[in-house]
Amino acid sequence: MDDKHWFTEDYPEAGTAFSLRIRAKLHEEQTPFQKLEIYETEHWGNLMVLDGCVMLTSRDNFTYHEMMAHPVLFTHPDPKQVVIIGGGDCGMLREVLKHKAVERCVQVDIDERVTRASERFFPELCSANDDPRAKLLFADGLDYMRRLEPGSVDVVIVDSTDPVGPAEGLFGTKFMADVWRALGDDGLMVQQSESPILHLDTLLADVYTAMRGGGFTQVRSLQFPVVGYPSGWWSATMAGKGDVDLTAFRETDAAAKPFATEYYNAAMHRAALAIPEFCKKLMADRSG
Repeated sequence: MDDKHWFTEDYPEAGTAFSLRIRAKLHEEQTPFQKLEIYETEHWGNLMVLDGCVMLTSRDNFTYHEMMAHPVLFTHPDPKQVVIIGGGDCGMLREVLKHKAVERCVQVDIDERVTRASERFFPELCSANDDPRAKLLFADGLDYMRRLEPGSVDVVIVDSTDPVGPAEGLFGTKFMADVWRALGDDGLMVQQSESPILHLDTLLADVYTAMRGGGFTQVRSLQFPVVGYPSGWWSATMAGKGDVDLTAFRETDAAAKPFATEYYNAAMHRAALAIPEFCKKLMADRSG
């Protein structure tokens, strides 16, 4: 934060930066894993920052949480057992448990302090924490996934930070293979895969390679806006076992969803699957 009361995250490799005008710093601590800060902004509600990187704001987090959760859940034919790796702010858990067919959702995040800060400063994201179908574990997601029984999970959502520090292993082939083993025959996973415009030939390409190397036969990305993330243009990449068509989803169910969303609907789901011209070669080469 500078002396004019702006929080700025700069992206030197892209020659850009993102700033929010703030009123006050509400919280700061060094957890066992990362530096956690919470700010009150003038126009975007509260802001969570981890190790200097924007994680979410009150105003715009809905696009990320909804587009990471609902497309994969409406693509699976009958999701009952769900695992979230990461997701300590609990917004993903809230969106998953809007689906009444889900019988159990385990959220595994290594840093309990992120969840406790969210309960205090983002209580709206934590509204499902006491749902009897929810289980919050504060543990290593890599180790948890290794230990799961084969075929025991329907959907895995990897809601991680960038591939540095505690999250680095969540982007590797070994982790993808562990996810593949834990999923049932119709199982699906989705991983946040950063900005298509900034990271197409680096992280996004690596995610495709790791998923295919882990055993997944089908891979497909969705694209959507997240104002506070680098470039404002983000992606999530789905992977499925067998011959699942990741462009097909329960469109009738999505159109008649019995819960409220701010961004997601069946039309936005369909639109998010469209492939920009500059992405087509990567996806054709690596999606299966």
